[in-house]
Amino acid sequence: MKKSNILGIIGLLLIIFSQINVFLKIQPFEKFHFIIIWAGYILFADYIIFLTKGKSWINNNPFAIIGMFIISIPFWKMFEYINIRVNNWAYQGVEYFGAYSDLFAIVAFSTVIPAFMITLSFFTKDFSSSIPKERMSKPAFTLTIFLGILSFILMMWLPRYLFALEWVFVFLIIDTINYRNKKESILYLFKSKKWRLVNHIIFASLIMGILWEFWNYWATVKWIYIIPFFDFLYIFEMPFLGYLGYIPFGFSIYSYYHFVRFLFKKD
Repeated sequence: MKKSNILGIIGLLLIIFSQINVFLKIQPFEKFHFIIIWAGYILFADYIIFLTKGKSWINNNPFAIIGMFIISIPFWKMFEYINIRVNNWAYQGVEYFGAYSDLFAIVAFSTVIPAFMITLSFFTKDFSSSIPKERMSKPAFTLTIFLGILSFILMMWLPRYLFALEWVFVFLIIDTINYRNKKESILYLFKSKKWRLVNHIIFASLIMGILWEFWNYWATVKWIYIIPFFDFLYIFEMPFLGYLGYIPFGFSIYSYYHFVRFLFKKD
């Protein structure tokens, strides 16, 4: 049996087992629900992409996947530090891990970027349309960087009212740097009206948001939200309007991945 088939089957079994186990609560596996089910998703989703497209991240570029796991950790840790100020979410059940709760969190955070990029690959793995044909002008670069920094300052100053800027400022800063350096940029896609890839990133972001919230809802080690003004019409643990935040979050993931990639690989 081919390696891709084995990994795909393992991934599917992990998903099935972990979803059933939220009801059976076989320990300690139930406490590791988030890690197990997302590891399963990454393996199984990548396998489906390989079956349909003949290539996938794990089969054709495994080092990139390993890199995604690594760079996910500081990426999400940044939002965790910001959350100390904005206080939009909190965790339940992590006391089970005691002194190892930080290690559990690191492993859990590491799945964010590979899961997103694999999901995006359901739609496309060709990101060439987001490579700018020209550099972003200096005035536009300066203005957009300023808006990103201003968004961060305002969010930290008035977190109760401007907490949503948490999901915008990272994208504005990193994507602007990408655009200026002629690397993959969503702002360039907006400017050049290349909506196809933009729509793919939006779809992938919303799919990921729904899956994150769905699998979180059933877990005992989970997050809950503390969102002022919008704490109504919940779907799973997330207020309905909160799902809109996954769109700029997905933009940030895409920009961050390409930003880090080109720090180490010069094309």
